Amino acid sequence: MTSGDPLVRVETDRGVATLTLDSPHNRNALSTPLMTELTAALATATADPAVRVVVLSHTGPVFCSGADLKETATAYASGKVPVGMLGDVLATVVECPKPVVARVGGPARAGGLGLIAAADIAICATEATFAFTEVRLGVIPAVISATVLSRLHPRAAQALYLTGEVFDGIRAVEVGLVTAAVGVEELDATVRSYCAALVRGAPNALAGTKELLVRASLPSVREDAAELAARSIGYFLSEEGREGVAAFREKRDPSWVPAR
Repeated sequence: MTSGDPLVRVETDRGVATLTLDSPHNRNALSTPLMTELTAALATATADPAVRVVVLSHTGPVFCSGADLKETATAYASGKVPVGMLGDVLATVVECPKPVVARVGGPARAGGLGLIAAADIAICATEATFAFTEVRLGVIPAVISATVLSRLHPRAAQALYLTGEVFDGIRAVEVGLVTAAVGVEELDATVRSYCAALVRGAPNALAGTKELLVRASLPSVREDAAELAARSIGYFLSEEGREGVAAFREKRDPSWVPAR
């Protein structure tokens, strides 16, 4: 990828706008430029009457690795870490009046799980892996909770949030994070099948139905996301957060892990 290449590619076909995260060099991390482009692409798709369904997809083997930790480390002086923008992105997905389908062909971590949970329908490969890795970085999964906690079963949320353990696509279905998990060879066909069903719905009726669903599960997502983003920022800027990010980038255990 060269400087100036888009980080989010858009393709529209038969009423389906596919927004593809295209930053494989950093595993589609949620950098400020990528989130800016994603928000703009969502706004364009929302305004286009020819678009009936939005698909969130990705290039490379990883769906989304979460916050861009390289950008985070260089942004400490300004205090404007990229996670501060994530709340707006999640709210924009939730508020989109058109159904949003997440196509997850590979691993997702931390903030990437917030994006998956914000989608109306999420289809993953059974081989995909997931983890709420925040506590292992000295931060908390605050901003993504605006979308994630309404999806997860409470006991599962406690175990997965507190341990940061990795889980697979089958478990992701069991705990409510995704709609369905299929073999990677079936992923695209399954996404197409859902999209084909969705475009048969009347646009205004789909928007109204989505509003009902959001009202029931995420009635104040933008306000919640703003407040929770402030919490996330505070932890990223904390001593533990700085140590956790540094340890991750240096491929070592952070200082709080007991010596063996």
